[in-house]
Amino acid sequence: MSEPPKAAVVRLTGLTRSFEQGGVRIDVLRGVDLTVQPGEVVALLGPSGSGKSTLLQAVGLLEGGFGGRIEIAGTDATDLSSDDRTALRRDRIGFVYQFHHLLPDFNALENVVLPQLVAGTERGAANTRASELLGALGLAERLDHRPSQLSGGEQQRVAVARALANKPALVLADEPTGNLDEATADKVLAQFLELVRGQGNAALVATHNERLAARMDRVVRLHDGKLG
Repeated sequence: MSEPPKAAVVRLTGLTRSFEQGGVRIDVLRGVDLTVQPGEVVALLGPSGSGKSTLLQAVGLLEGGFGGRIEIAGTDATDLSSDDRTALRRDRIGFVYQFHHLLPDFNALENVVLPQLVAGTERGAANTRASELLGALGLAERLDHRPSQLSGGEQQRVAVARALANKPALVLADEPTGNLDEATADKVLAQFLELVRGQGNAALVATHNERLAARMDRVVRLHDGKLG
């Protein structure tokens, strides 16, 4: 017998988000429908100010105020309590930002170990997982270096390892190479894609770079608050 199909990692239905500014209503998202399957890397393409970050915040369960329905890894997250949203985000979602946001007083290994400890992983297993991820990203010789001792590309690779540390179902990346030169961006993206695909994660990557987006499995475009 064939295995039943796996549930979508992301399913958005009629997602909306509006803000009030100076007494004027601004509709940022206008009924977004999106499905991301296990193992799929999707590029979210759009110019600055198009709402890409707002959409990632919705999928990442980082704030409320959205209309519509949000499902993450088979769980309806639309009306979860704050604690349940936090637990789902911790256990099922990894984040990579344009700026790495590493903890400056901790070395590369520790930056990847810490989120695992928060999730309840035993320290020895967390150290092993962190070492393996950093090694796969070419940082085996840099484990004991603090962020200030690493190049921009190396810092972002640590951030990628941190995002993958807890084996999330979904990785969200917001302009993950936007602060890097072209050659470094290409290398970091290639390593990111290899790791994500190798581990079977799904990923949604916001970018305005057409060239980088073309290297992903599928491209969706955000325009006037809707996907096209």
